[in-house]
Amino acid sequence: MRTDGRATGLRTMMLLVATLALAMAGATIPAAAASAQDVSTQALNHKSPFDCGKTFYANNWTGGHNPSNSIDWQSHGGDAVNGERVRATAAGTAYFYNEGATSYGRWVQIVHSDGTRTRYAHLATQVRSPGSSMAVSQGTVIGTVGSTGNSSAPHLHYEQRNGSGAVVTPVVDGVRVPLGTKKAVTSSNACGGNPYTPKEVCGSGFSTINSHAVSGGRVYLMYNGSTGYNCVVTIKTTKIGTPSPVSASLQKQGGTMGTDSGNFSYYAGPVKRHAPGTCIRWGGSVGSSSWTSGWSHCG
Repeated sequence: MRTDGRATGLRTMMLLVATLALAMAGATIPAAAASAQDVSTQALNHKSPFDCGKTFYANNWTGGHNPSNSIDWQSHGGDAVNGERVRATAAGTAYFYNEGATSYGRWVQIVHSDGTRTRYAHLATQVRSPGSSMAVSQGTVIGTVGSTGNSSAPHLHYEQRNGSGAVVTPVVDGVRVPLGTKKAVTSSNACGGNPYTPKEVCGSGFSTINSHAVSGGRVYLMYNGSTGYNCVVTIKTTKIGTPSPVSASLQKQGGTMGTDSGNFSYYAGPVKRHAPGTCIRWGGSVGSSSWTSGWSHCG
């Protein structure tokens, strides 16, 4: 049966108009009507980029907000966004940048496993220096909210991009925020468990060769066979996100003990020593619970 191209074009136009009307009204658009670009990011189930339980306004402004379809996160009720920790909305590799007093200012781009990307801009601080990168889990802290770059007030500029780099309609914690809408979103990010892993803390090339539990956490010994470096990190399992005493230590036989200790929110370390073919002693603590190994891992 032959299809009338004009009729098909009319039906397509009517669908687009209806979809736009729903979006402008803040209604949820059924999956069948969502664009292919939107679907490519929704599959990752992005969470809000803030601490568990925090509520902020997600504003998808019209009229001059660049790029279109990006979110400005701003204060809501008693929650003030300035200085808040910024977390990865999904796992991937984070890249750190600094544009100074222009554009995004201090910002981070995370490339996710499916090739999609998220951007976090106008940060006051970053957990890594510009030009560096790190693997992140969903919920990993990447910086804090500020007003760097071309910004007139503290807020977090946030984007979701597809694999081709196009900005798509953002969906966070199951809330779709179409162009022209402003929605209050409560974060479910990092609501359980420590968002950091020993490998993320020690860096690329390290693998776990041993670990030991302490009350309130676990001490990990990592090793990089290519470089001959050992790395020790203590990951908290209690009081996560709240500063409390934690430490990590590592000593190469014949050398001095290296220690990282203090009131930390998530982990202590990394403490690294180059010790190929040399025995090492390692340990850590959380609160009053501590553990230190004997001389070991001499190969």
